Amino acid sequence: MKVKTSALALLVAVTLSGCVSHSAETKPATAPEKAPATQATNLQQRDLADGLYEMALAPKGDALYVASAEGFKDVQGGMVYKLDPKTLKTIGATHTDLKNFGMAISPAGDTLYVTNSLDGGVSAINTADGKVKARVMFKERNKEGFPYGARQVLLLDGKLYIGGVADPGVIWVVDAKTMKLTKTIQNAGKWVTGLLYSEQTQRLYVANGGGEVLVVNPRTNRIEKRWKPLGEKEALLLNFAEDTATGRLFVTDSSKAKTTLVLDIRTGDVIKKLPVGDSLAVKFNAKRHEIYITQRDAGKVLSLDATTYAVKNSWSLPPHPNSLLLSDDGQTLFVTVKQSFNKDHSTNGPDNIVRIDLNK
Repeated sequence: MKVKTSALALLVAVTLSGCVSHSAETKPATAPEKAPATQATNLQQRDLADGLYEMALAPKGDALYVASAEGFKDVQGGMVYKLDPKTLKTIGATHTDLKNFGMAISPAGDTLYVTNSLDGGVSAINTADGKVKARVMFKERNKEGFPYGARQVLLLDGKLYIGGVADPGVIWVVDAKTMKLTKTIQNAGKWVTGLLYSEQTQRLYVANGGGEVLVVNPRTNRIEKRWKPLGEKEALLLNFAEDTATGRLFVTDSSKAKTTLVLDIRTGDVIKKLPVGDSLAVKFNAKRHEIYITQRDAGKVLSLDATTYAVKNSWSLPPHPNSLLLSDDGQTLFVTVKQSFNKDHSTNGPDNIVRIDLNK
């Protein structure tokens, strides 16, 4: 079966990888790029499947779920893989009729919420049997007639917030129990990308491709502030992390400004621009006082000291380290590593899943 893939669809796929400047990123068909044979002893790596994106850990820590869009050439539907988080072995799998990208899990661990980015929807999947139990499809269409891309999903107080990749973008608010759309926050700027909720400020932070950080009050679902930390300089802000103890908000840009910004979470003032180059996913580890950043172009994952911002460690994971997930105890870091797209939207091999033991 031939799958029609619009320019926006590929854009969504790559913005989930976090790098719009590579949006139809092309390379000649050559042998798959692989990580070096000699890797750190604290690292486990496994070829898993095409189209790996975001991950979620079961609350009990006994299952690692990985969203997969599968292939973009002649492949219909996607998968959700269930792995043993200690060994990375597959312990379950769900075949889905739509492709999967962003992911969140309920506090009870009984439901996965997965964005179906190319079709403009979000699905609720029962973790007990792997079945899709409910789904909402958003009605918005761009000028080409394609759905707005549903990128990241954030679960907050029984509500799902989903960023819509469009120009202008939107933020959909969905009742997580009924899977009914309750609100659409309009005028969210070009390409809504990252989402983060801060317990400290009781506000939702939204990144977009126009270089803005939006501050949203989740009680009213209104945009209260619009920060542009780099001013008129071109920026495509992507993903967030927060240090609640110091009130720092970290936001990445892998393709335009190529930096990680450290902002004051209350004012939006720039505290520092980290000179780390292209920066995609970011996580803050309060247990170890470290910051982790994926460098998609450089093929590396960095560990930074959260006070001095000095690089403490670096893992080479070519070709394209993508999403990050940190265990609740702060001692294990999971990474998805993507292959490059060829001109026909195929890749040269499966994407990888990586487990890093931060204690070794």
